[in-house]
Amino acid sequence: MTLHRRSFLAAGLALTATPALALPRSLAFSVERDGVKIGEHRMSFSGDDASPTVTTEVEMLVKIGAVPIYRYRHQATERWRGGRFASLSTITDANGRRRTVEAVREADAVNIAYGKKRITAAPTTAPLTHWNPQALSGPLFNPQEGKLLSVTGRRRQDSLITPDGRRAAVLWSLRGEAEIDDWYDADGAWLALRGKLKDGSVMIYRRI
Repeated sequence: MTLHRRSFLAAGLALTATPALALPRSLAFSVERDGVKIGEHRMSFSGDDASPTVTTEVEMLVKIGAVPIYRYRHQATERWRGGRFASLSTITDANGRRRTVEAVREADAVNIAYGKKRITAAPTTAPLTHWNPQALSGPLFNPQEGKLLSVTGRRRQDSLITPDGRRAAVLWSLRGEAEIDDWYDADGAWLALRGKLKDGSVMIYRRI
């Protein structure tokens, strides 16, 4: 999910093959901007834990008073094989501007196509889709725009509480061109997200 001018990167990754997580069958989040609900982010998981297919649907509407100023919809199909990112296909409509991204991992590279552009990235590169905490320390690309991201991930483990008061086992903080915090439970399931947008507002994901 990307809010373009109010941009926030919402989007998982594998470095090399990693142990399978205990994946839920679905995840759903209420999306808030500065305390006001603006939409929902829903994911479903099929296949086994090491080789899931992840389907994502995001819809958001930002208003000033009763006036809509920003509409956003994002659809994605993401596939993993043996603990490694395999492919991604996305369609994003941000205020009427439609983008598509196609990415496929080959033996020695990840090939990413967006618009008329093509990128050849390292074979450990994967999309920032957040659900896989094992992936957040390696190279990432934006699943809405296809561009490689300049971010660094830092993992913390302690007494952690999510923005909606849940107890978490792990916090991953991404810093660089994005400022994002992701919380996960002891099984590695995504619990919550907090991100700072370019206009200074704060986005919160709360599990529903």
